[in-house]
Amino acid sequence: MSEASVPSVSVAQARELFFAQGRDPAPWIAPHISRSWQRSRPVDPQCIDPTPMAPSLLNERREQAMRLLSCAQPELDGLAEHAVGNGCIVALSDATGLILEEIGSPDFLPKAQRVALQPGVEWSESHRGTNAIGTALAERVALMVLGGEHYLAQNGRLGCAAAPIFSGRGELAGALDISGETARVNHHALGLVRMAAQQVEHRMLLAEASGHVLRFHARPALIGTAREGLMVIEGGRIVAANRVALDLFGRSWEGLLDLDAEEFLGAQWPRMEHRRSLLTLPGGRQIATVMERTGTANSGAGRSGARQAMAANTAPIDNDDVVRPLLARAVRVLNEGVPVLVNGETGSGKEVFSRRLHAASRRSAGPFVAVDCASLPETLIEAELFGYEEGAFTGARRKGMPGRIREAHGGVLFLDEIAEIPLALQTRLLRVLEGRVVTPLGGGQGVAVDFDLVCATHAGLPALVEAGRFRADLMYRVAGFTVALPALHERADRRALIARLFLESGGAAKHLCLENDALERLAAYRWPGNVRELRSVLRALVALADPGDAVTADALPAHLHDAGPIADFSEATASQPNAPLQTITRHAIDEALRACDHDVARAARRLGVHRSTVYRHLARQRPPAGNTKD
Repeated sequence: MSEASVPSVSVAQARELFFAQGRDPAPWIAPHISRSWQRSRPVDPQCIDPTPMAPSLLNERREQAMRLLSCAQPELDGLAEHAVGNGCIVALSDATGLILEEIGSPDFLPKAQRVALQPGVEWSESHRGTNAIGTALAERVALMVLGGEHYLAQNGRLGCAAAPIFSGRGELAGALDISGETARVNHHALGLVRMAAQQVEHRMLLAEASGHVLRFHARPALIGTAREGLMVIEGGRIVAANRVALDLFGRSWEGLLDLDAEEFLGAQWPRMEHRRSLLTLPGGRQIATVMERTGTANSGAGRSGARQAMAANTAPIDNDDVVRPLLARAVRVLNEGVPVLVNGETGSGKEVFSRRLHAASRRSAGPFVAVDCASLPETLIEAELFGYEEGAFTGARRKGMPGRIREAHGGVLFLDEIAEIPLALQTRLLRVLEGRVVTPLGGGQGVAVDFDLVCATHAGLPALVEAGRFRADLMYRVAGFTVALPALHERADRRALIARLFLESGGAAKHLCLENDALERLAAYRWPGNVRELRSVLRALVALADPGDAVTADALPAHLHDAGPIADFSEATASQPNAPLQTITRHAIDEALRACDHDVARAARRLGVHRSTVYRHLARQRPPAGNTKD
């Protein structure tokens, strides 16, 4: 529920009533704005925009919000595409309203900074009066604040839409915000941040779960997606749930948490483990469920186990002849303690392959601890990997944090996009891999660890070593055996794979038939986004088809009919054989953007990189804020 609405044409009259005459503006503006203005009275309407906090302090606050940042990074990247296209920015705040990260339009970022809408500034109501971030946190709902609805007059040119992010126990964790000029923020932006916040909550709950995780929905097809209900059961009691679960049961967190699981779900709930089934609740209602055991609190098994159903649902390599021999060789190597490096283009299934490798290895009973080195801000990677002791920095958890390497003890540590680890941390990682002893931040005694190592990257490590961006000794340590996953267009089995994935994506449930002309066109496409892109297209085809349809080539998206040549970095290298790697990279991105009419998502697909790489490139080209004029 949200009381957000398009601002009344009488906002000017409301401001006159409230600020000049001290009268109640409620009849003239939306209720949530009126309530916020009343709460904001202690704020000086003429206050000067604050300067951001010192970088060291901001880094400490980011450390405190490490889980939020890592879980929100994919949504920041996704929303940035909308923001850039609409001249807006996307911001992530913590529970106090402090902006932690910001990304978006190179044109609007300097304007946002001039009103202190930037990392290191707190946008709570107590500091900035009525604004989307602070008011969404105060009201606990997604809402918009447009133009003159802002409490401070200097923010009257802003339009903002924000949604709060909740933990599995209903505590505020932060907020996602889209801001731009007033005319550019609307209900579509509000819907985007609301859905993105739900995705972040889903990811956070799974990352922090311990005990049993119950996934459920009235529609079985939605299990394994961000629209599923999630409930965490520990010690026989319900200890966490997401908002989807609350809606499905018509409960609040207060009315659900700490209930006895057997009383609420019935005596059969433990029998749901690791299988899809219908669970009959005490009142007779039935829901489709999957139950997973995640292990002990803060264990790597807990964090990885809660994700394995989703990985299984997206696995492209179950019975693929092309991949099976690669997997068999990798298992033999890993079982001898030799690190495995998985190379492959973006979307080719590197993490899925690595999970299957863990499941088939000697460490299958141990945890699979995955760390996405590309999604973690540079300031957080060290604490995330190595952990920290109590008091290691301001705001550190009272009992410290073990770190992901220690969580992998007895299992497999998976470092995804290892090429993104900062050079300064590579030496420390190498020492841990050599000595198998990890020392947390803040000192303390080193802890012996025993795990097998699997790493993945879409980049060529030898080229990065030559460019001085990756240590040669670390490369030799992690690349004991290299598996090169083929791109989708290179796979001889792609027709069988496409046919199988079409059925798994809902084609079988709707009794659809993929006609030969459609299959041939799908198999002939280059698929720059590989299996990930293929699955998205197949899900769209299934969603648009009626039950029993025969899906022909005419139903395929236009870009599959009119696909042109795909740009890659080799083109830039050929045209500039003596250029530095950084220059070649910039040139390749610029060429891809021009070829795609500056559509960031299309350019990223052509290059085989993540959208965030293109956004960072655009941000580096932005002129300094002081040199930009309205």
